[in-house]
Amino acid sequence: MKLAAPNAAPRMYLKDIDGKTIVIGKASGRRTLLCFFRDAACPFCNFRIYELTAKHAALQRLGLDVIAVFKSDVPAVRRFVARQPRPFPVIADPAGLAYETYGIERSLWGKLKAIAMRIPTLLKGLRIVGLAGLNTNNVMPADFLIDGEGKLVETWYARDAGDHIPFERIELFVARDLIERSAAA
Repeated sequence: MKLAAPNAAPRMYLKDIDGKTIVIGKASGRRTLLCFFRDAACPFCNFRIYELTAKHAALQRLGLDVIAVFKSDVPAVRRFVARQPRPFPVIADPAGLAYETYGIERSLWGKLKAIAMRIPTLLKGLRIVGLAGLNTNNVMPADFLIDGEGKLVETWYARDAGDHIPFERIELFVARDLIERSAAA
C-alpha cells in the first residue's frame, strides 16, 4: 500500500553496502531524501545517481541527507552503482523488504513507457552501465522527503521507470524548512 504525507515514515534499520547501519524514519533533526531505485543495472537509475552525486554537496550544505536503496544484491550494487565512490549511503535490498514497507510497485508498462519516452536519459544511462542495462526488473522507483522529526512531507511514486521527484521539489522542501527554522529563531 502506498504511503502518504504527513504520516510518520516507517522506521527501518538497513545496512549500507559497507555494513553501516542506516536508520530511516527516526527523528534526527536532519531532513532526508530517501530514494528507491529499480535495480543496480538500471540505466535510468544510474543516471539519477550521477545527478544526485553531482548535486549532493549543495544539498548536504542545506541540511539534506540522501539515502539510495536498490533492489539488487551487494555485488551488483558495487559493480554498477558504487564502482565510483558515492557521497551518500547506498543500500542493497535484494529481498525487497524496504520496498514492501514503503509500498513500491512493479510495472512492465512503466518500464516500457520509460524506454519509449525517455530515450535521451536511457542512452546516457546505458553509457554508464552498458548492455546490462537492458536486462532489468520491473520495479518502479519512488522518492520520499522526510523531515527532521521522521515524518513524510512528500511521496513520489514513479509513473514510469525513469520518473523521479524533480530537483525543484527537493530544493523547495529544503528552502521551506530553512525559512521555517530562521523564522523560529
